[in-house]
Amino acid sequence: MSVSPSPVPRSAVVTRLRAAGCVFAEDEARLLISAARTPADLTALVDRRVAGVPLEHVLGWAEFCGLRVAVDPGVFVPRRRTEFLVRQAAALTGPAAAPSGPRPVVVDLCCGSGAVGAALAAALDGVELYAVDIDPTAVRCARRNIAAAGGQVYAGDLYEPLPPALRGRVDALVANAPYVPTEAIGLLPPEARLHEPRVALDGGSDGLDVQRRVAAAAPRWLAPGGHLLVETSELQAPQTVETLARNGLIPRVARSAALNATVVIGTRPNLGNQPG
Repeated sequence: MSVSPSPVPRSAVVTRLRAAGCVFAEDEARLLISAARTPADLTALVDRRVAGVPLEHVLGWAEFCGLRVAVDPGVFVPRRRTEFLVRQAAALTGPAAAPSGPRPVVVDLCCGSGAVGAALAAALDGVELYAVDIDPTAVRCARRNIAAAGGQVYAGDLYEPLPPALRGRVDALVANAPYVPTEAIGLLPPEARLHEPRVALDGGSDGLDVQRRVAAAAPRWLAPGGHLLVETSELQAPQTVETLARNGLIPRVARSAALNATVVIGTRPNLGNQPG
């Protein structure tokens, strides 16, 4: 229940947020006032936001693909650009497109809050969903978001905790793996640098270490004709393409100028459908 009427004028909240550098101060003020149960609660929420805590951590949720996704403190905040990854995966994995059958099998690697998996479950009918993250805090959060879809969330390093029976059955492997080069971590906004787990940001010296590991094992898990979809940056996309091709996948690049998003898609060849 929101504070109504608030003894703290909305304009005062906006002024504090704007002074702290919040670009969308009006929108944030509305959300914080709506989330507060008491005037003291509102003050505490605004204080946390002014101190630099990400808005999603203050509220406890993020809007993603039309869903309200729980985001606990210390968990990577889903970015709006990653909605493009979801749209690409959904287009390739609907019942008419899924190579393994009418119930598409989706694996969300480096799942964080589970936002991508939850959004795909909402977009696809009867998806068989699995998600993995190495961070126990993220796994706990993802289980809350994915439980309603009947999905399973595993704690571990990439493919290691997945059921072996999934090998060769996965229609879509989606990976929003960390892709920030180690030396660039210090250039990130404080909200990310100070409040999100380093393991969700740091992609190694060139930002592509985790992507390489994802691509190397992907052909063993994908169904023939299945797809690996990797979010990356526009500058890194040529290297990501090369990595997927080197591991036997047929790569292509999809971009969204509106979301400033780049996704590289690698398809496992469906040899049974090739002539000869």
